[in-house]
This record gives sequence, structure tokens and C-alpha cells, in this order.
Amino acid sequence: MDPKMMAKQVIEFNKTAFDNTFNAMVILQDQMEKVMNFYMEQNKILPDEGKKAIIEWIKAFKRAREDFKNSVDENYKKVESFFAGTSK
Repeated sequence: MDPKMMAKQVIEFNKTAFDNTFNAMVILQDQMEKVMNFYMEQNKILPDEGKKAIIEWIKAFKRAREDFKNSVDENYKKVESFFAGTSK
């Protein structure tokens, strides 16, 4: 087997594994967000400033998560384009 083709398959496998793991992490984090929202609705002791801080923290975390995913996808595209040009 051509080493370049094998490397391309390894990269594709890694991307698939990353995507599946990332999607599982997103599902888990979204579920925990629902739990936190339920907790904040039920908890009358938590001050409004605390609720606002938690909501902002969740928004910042989601932005960072999406930025990370976009960066990884962009770099996988670069690697795939490198191997696309060499697989003849």
C-alpha cells in the first residue's frame, strides 16, 4: 500500500474519532447546562448576580468550544488538501 494513501486514511480515521468524541462531549455539556438551568430555576437562595455569572460562563464556554472545533476543522482541511495533492 502507498504510504501516502495510508497516511491519508490515518488522518481520516483521526478526524472521525475526534468528531465523534467532540459530539459526545457536546451532548454531555448540553445536558449539564440543562441541569444547571433547572437548578437555578429551583434555587431561590442563589442571587441574581450569581445566576448571571453562571449564564455568562456557559456562553463563554460555548464560544470557546466552537472556536476550538472550527480551528480543528480548519487544520484537518489543510492536512486533507496536502494529501489530496499528493495522492496520484
